[in-house]
Amino acid sequence: MPEKRKKYDPEFREGAVRIVEETNKPIAQVARDLGVNEGTLGNWVNQARAAREAAEDD
Repeated sequence: MPEKRKKYDPEFREGAVRIVEETNKPIAQVARDLGVNEGTLGNWVNQARAAREAAEDD
């Protein structure tokens, strides 16, 4: 049986990334607190950082 994937809206993703960046808590801890997979939150944080760096290079 296929695994059911959760969909997270952009506001939730941005908020989760903000928590990681502003509190300096480990991604694993924030992921547990929010009920999100650790790898998923790590991807969101990496994407946010890459987008910020790309914007700075423009």
